[in-house]
Amino acid sequence: MRAELLRFGVIEIDGRSYEHDVVIDRGVVSKRDKRASKRFRGRFGHTPLSTAEDLPWGGQQLIIGTGFDGALPVLPKVRRQAARRGVKLVVVPTSEACRLIESMPREEIRAVLHVTC
Repeated sequence: MRAELLRFGVIEIDGRSYEHDVVIDRGVVSKRDKRASKRFRGRFGHTPLSTAEDLPWGGQQLIIGTGFDGALPVLPKVRRQAARRGVKLVVVPTSEACRLIESMPREEIRAVLHVTC
């Protein structure tokens, strides 16, 4: 799966551009639904990643791309949930997350990619 953060706010996955955060679950790309995490926005100035969202937990690893500058907050409960589930959590800036995804078999990719901040 080819993934590249083209510029602030734009990611390209397998030749298709997205101007919003995405979730990848076994190679299927969908728009990140941040509504459940909006209640935490006041603490951070923007919407963090929380377990209130429908995260793709099904594999051995979950990659979180934290944005252009790596500033997406990941709530501690996400880290605890990953540990409880036995899922390796990889939290890196989105450009690095894209490089990791490219080296993985499509069916093993589970990721949340933030495209701004």
